[in-house]
Amino acid sequence: MFRPTLPLLCALLTAPAAYAGGPDALKVATLSADADQQADDLLERAREAIDNTRYDRALADLDRVIALKTARSDAALYWKAYSLSKLGQREEALIAVTELYKQFANSRWIKDAKALEVEVRQASGQTVSPEAQNDEELKLLALRGIMNSDPEQALPVIEKMLAGTSSPRVKDRALFVLSQSKSARARDIISGVAKGNANPDLQLKAIRYIGMMGGSDNKQMLADVYRASNDPAVKKAILRGYMQSGDRDRLFALAKSETDPSLRTEAVRQLGMMRATAELTQLYQSDASVDVRKQILSAMFMSGDSDKMIELAKAEKDPELRKSAIRNLGMMKKPGTAEALVAIYGSDASLDVRKAVVGALFLQNNAASLVTLARAEKNPEMKKELVSRLSIMKSKEATDYLMELLK
Repeated sequence: MFRPTLPLLCALLTAPAAYAGGPDALKVATLSADADQQADDLLERAREAIDNTRYDRALADLDRVIALKTARSDAALYWKAYSLSKLGQREEALIAVTELYKQFANSRWIKDAKALEVEVRQASGQTVSPEAQNDEELKLLALRGIMNSDPEQALPVIEKMLAGTSSPRVKDRALFVLSQSKSARARDIISGVAKGNANPDLQLKAIRYIGMMGGSDNKQMLADVYRASNDPAVKKAILRGYMQSGDRDRLFALAKSETDPSLRTEAVRQLGMMRATAELTQLYQSDASVDVRKQILSAMFMSGDSDKMIELAKAEKDPELRKSAIRNLGMMKKPGTAEALVAIYGSDASLDVRKAVVGALFLQNNAASLVTLARAEKNPEMKKELVSRLSIMKSKEATDYLMELLK
């Protein structure tokens, strides 16, 4: 199966939605959204490095998040202080904590930062010892054992871990253990974390685990948190949770009603991940915005419905949307897509459409079809376009045709 590269997917899925504030406002909103997405990606990569005890590697990404000055800068400052403390750089860790207090006095990371400050001031300043790592492993083993043997006894311990100074790894594991329990008390605890009774990273983890748990009660819990929250990161996590739990009805409703362009885009994207072709088709038919329709086309591409994409590539009247559908066909590389592309080339005299078809066939590495089109093409501009593509393809069909041209 064809798998597009990450940069290619990002280019397809991050086109801005229609914006009512005019070109200048659209530019500002787009730059802001790009910075937010970059900060989220960098912070996620830094967290992965921290989870793997690669604290030095995490610091570079955390500094970049801080420099972006987005809503994730406070989290980056906390994790910078945490990483520095793990590396034994006590003074630098305290400086980062102080900067967090100074810049983000009302941050939800303040409580965790104060607990970290106490640990750092009590520490010797040396790199964390292997014994400390072993203690953490023992905590995880003990937690799993207690939960298996006596869940009711484990729940107060887990609550204490979540509220205390346990490492992020231990807290994450504690949340996971809660998500596996059918206890009403366990559900209440994880619900509280999902509603914001902990630091933002734990909140996002809790939302993810609730999505994995599924069930009508948990879906309703996510809906309640979505309505109550003003944090786009939380809402995006819930949209992903809906996808994990199979709640396409709520995703569909938000894809229709959400006024925030980035959240609406995320809802559409998650419908694509669910292969909700019927819902995406309804959205496409009911929304006149070209930008929104492009996002829906990208989601349809993710759903893998080549038949629907062929239909739109042939019937769509808007030139930009038609070219988007054609380009998506090139990346899908499924049976029937090449034949459909060649048919579109033959039935449409528009040079823009034909160039889009050539680009799509090139993405499929379909030299045979490109050679067939080149042999029949009479338009000099299109002939040049076809030969240009064939000249950079490592294919026997392409090479043989190019040799013919040289004779």
